[in-house]
Amino acid sequence: MPDGDPRFEFGANWRQFLRTLNDDRIAHAEESLRGMLGLDRLDGRRFLDIGSGSGLFSLAARRLGATVHSFDYDPQSVACTRELRARHFPGDPGWTIDQASVLDPDYLRQLGAFDVVYSWGVLHHTGDLWQALANAAIPVAPDGRLYLALYADQGRKSRFWWWVKRTYVALPRPLRVPWALLVIAPFETRLFLKWTLTGQFQRWLDNWTHYDRVSVRGMSRWYDMIDWVGGFPFEVTSPGALRRFYDDLDFELLEVRPTGGAGCIEYLLQHRGEAMRRRGERTPGPARSAAERPLGPETA
Repeated sequence: MPDGDPRFEFGANWRQFLRTLNDDRIAHAEESLRGMLGLDRLDGRRFLDIGSGSGLFSLAARRLGATVHSFDYDPQSVACTRELRARHFPGDPGWTIDQASVLDPDYLRQLGAFDVVYSWGVLHHTGDLWQALANAAIPVAPDGRLYLALYADQGRKSRFWWWVKRTYVALPRPLRVPWALLVIAPFETRLFLKWTLTGQFQRWLDNWTHYDRVSVRGMSRWYDMIDWVGGFPFEVTSPGALRRFYDDLDFELLEVRPTGGAGCIEYLLQHRGEAMRRRGERTPGPARSAAERPLGPETA
């Protein structure tokens, strides 16, 4: 994203998240990785966490036996990931951490090849989704897997949220919280009435008082809302568009999992290179750059 363009600072919220991180959340993160990857352990595998945020899923991968490299563009997120490593794996050479950008292909090339490349809810916040998607493929080893989560294209609703988020980061800081309250209030009021009138008031209350029990990724309900309202840049895609994009890069789309609401869709892809060589087929040459590919962020 060009310097000077407005950008939401996620790192401050991740620091709040670390205050609530407990063994149950770590175990939930481990189970999430095992479930999507179809593996009980990651011993002997290299795991790359693009946009590590709090560092929770880097920690989960390391605990499952992987050698881990984490990086994030946001310096506060990098600090959070390093703090988490210091808590659980102090001085561990099997977990390295950098501050870097996924939009820097030279950085990704020098990292080498990874068996699992993971990027959950990150690439759509870079300001150049399609270049980020192309770059994320660079360090995937032959037969390696790419695990992504990206915002779903919801047409008019997505365009509305782009405007909300763009407005938030463009406002002077003293006006951002009032803007967030103005945006959130109608949605929260409807949720309160829905759950209260159906006898689920306690469920609504728990979302505010015990958010750590209902959200593995959330810091608190308030901080999650600020993340959502302020999370800019904001881009979206669809399963069909993603499949066609990665087919050109010699990846097979193995699994698609909607996460519900206006949130993300999870994707698991696998690089075809080694399998093609075993079948005696010619491995394709270098993939075209994002600028050369005609496909853009359309709805399938």
